[in-house]
Amino acid sequence: VQLVESGGGLVQPGGSLSLSCAARGFTFSNYVMSWYRQAPTKGRELVAAISTTGISTNYADSVKGRFTIFRDDANMVSLQMNDLKPEDTAVYTCNARSITFEHSYWGQGTQVTVSS
Repeated sequence: VQLVESGGGLVQPGGSLSLSCAARGFTFSNYVMSWYRQAPTKGRELVAAISTTGISTNYADSVKGRFTIFRDDANMVSLQMNDLKPEDTAVYTCNARSITFEHSYWGQGTQVTVSS
């Protein structure tokens, strides 16, 4: 099983970044996909989640209206982040959770830094 994130980096406040997570080794369509983040000295926070069909999504209040999560048939889940703020600075990690709650997989994480 692999979850490989890409797309992190340094961006100025107000800028945009797109994160991607490529999933391998499991039946992607049976898994709820999520993005979490963890900033220094803070706990892990759920940023966004998307259902197995892609129809349902939910977001942390702090990112609503700025971030969009989506998934495709190529076993990829992405997070489009707009109007980034310094408080969005964190390591962003992709998670896959089976609909039976039996399995949960994590990626390695990608650093996002928002700074002028």
